Amino acid sequence: MNQKKYIVIPARLKSSRLPSKPLLLIHDKPMILWVIDRAIAVQQNGIADDVYVATDDDSIAKTCEQYCQNNPNANNVKVVMTSPDHASGTDRLAEVAKLQGWADDDIVINMQGDEPLVPSSLIAQVSKLLLDKTDCVMATLAEPILTYEEFYRPSVVKVIKNQHNEALYFSRSPIPCNRDVAMADSPPNMTDTPTQALRHLGLYAYKVALLKQFGQWQQGQLEQLESLEQLRIMENGQKIAIDVACAMLPAGVDTQADLDRLNAMDLSSFLV
Repeated sequence: MNQKKYIVIPARLKSSRLPSKPLLLIHDKPMILWVIDRAIAVQQNGIADDVYVATDDDSIAKTCEQYCQNNPNANNVKVVMTSPDHASGTDRLAEVAKLQGWADDDIVINMQGDEPLVPSSLIAQVSKLLLDKTDCVMATLAEPILTYEEFYRPSVVKVIKNQHNEALYFSRSPIPCNRDVAMADSPPNMTDTPTQALRHLGLYAYKVALLKQFGQWQQGQLEQLESLEQLRIMENGQKIAIDVACAMLPAGVDTQADLDRLNAMDLSSFLV
């Protein structure tokens, strides 16, 4: 069977911290179009076969369709309308896989719609990781946490893994805990961050078979508690492959300050 690899970019209009985020301009071009350009570059490098945008909003769909019609490099990018009621981006991808009728062994790579500068090398790495780890249903990446402040910040998702590069747990809390530091009388300092501490990156590769199951599973107690969709997979007894990223992932866009930062940067090296 010819196993295919699809890039899917989930994009929704509503965002609590930055409304209409996919359509906000970075150097006069909507952010979602920057992500499409990155996906096209990945596809042209042979890492993926096809590119899809999954959205629940007509304005996002129209913006993407018009851009792709007028851009010869993007002619094959497809836009799929999905339900506005999904609890997570993975739920949205599960609907796309069902609508497109993809085979169980095919691979879906999730490119976040608010990370317009993701390196192609990371897309290649997460895809290969899933192909190599045949007993895992999903793959993702992480990077070392170097500062005390980042280790204790709830918005930074932490992950711990075993020696086989499989995730043990994801949390917004600081894990793993250094017992000696935690029980010491003096407050922790910048050097007290465990060397095993890893920050999870929101870059995923899935087997389509998993996505078909994921859409049928109810949200688990840990997923609801931490608000982390990947825990639904672990709560259902499935394995997630994880490795340290081979390149730095530039910060995405969560706030107006993030958007201003990108608009102040020279992004010519990221142009397709």
